[in-house]
Amino acid sequence: MNTTSPGPAEIEAIERATIAAVAHDVHEVIGPWILGLRPGSIGRAHAAAPLTHTLVRDDGLIARIEAAYRARSMSPVFRLPEVEGLSSLAEALAERGYVPTQPTQVMRADLARVAAVADPGPAMLLERPDEAWASVFLGEGFDPEDGAQRVAVLSNSPGAMFAAVRDETGTHAVGVLSLAEGWASLHGMRTRRDRREQGLAGQVVARLAHAALERGATKAFLQVEAGNAPALALYGRAGFAPLWRYHYWRL
Repeated sequence: MNTTSPGPAEIEAIERATIAAVAHDVHEVIGPWILGLRPGSIGRAHAAAPLTHTLVRDDGLIARIEAAYRARSMSPVFRLPEVEGLSSLAEALAERGYVPTQPTQVMRADLARVAAVADPGPAMLLERPDEAWASVFLGEGFDPEDGAQRVAVLSNSPGAMFAAVRDETGTHAVGVLSLAEGWASLHGMRTRRDRREQGLAGQVVARLAHAALERGATKAFLQVEAGNAPALALYGRAGFAPLWRYHYWRL
């Protein structure tokens, strides 16, 4: 899978927008790193990410980040992009006992293209997430504790818009789009197990893309686990292209 080359300003804006969506009220910047400080199951909300893809090894700075997490009784986690300019940091983390886990792909798209190639169909916008919207996160096949945390966090994401596909039988697919740092970021894409492979997630993406365009946004990004082939295919069809891949480095 080919990737495009993001510029320094784009990298920093994406990382800041990521934290804005999941940990806007509990984060800290230490040097060229941004730290999500929200405990729980949402990896991006409690990991440190570099704001640039070109950094030299600095063991003292790594120790400061570790101390910031341990001061809050949290295990330090580093969300490190797999790029040449950060290779010395990967070596440093490995020497400290960290191992790379959960490879994740960052993807971007021009919203006008997403709106042109994806059909929103019956997907609708919600003024606020309701109980039926939240229920999709708690349905069969999803971890209920993780789902409850995502509902709580994403429901309070600044600049968020919420979409759902529903009919008289219930709500079947949902998603969130957050506006920050000049970007629209997609989060919380969920489809009920018995309604998958029916194009519902694509309709949610399209509805959110149209709504973001109406608010003046022009570009979007998302993050998806690298092994999630169906999701990668969906986002590729919707116009998203890879930017970079990262791992969560955990002790």
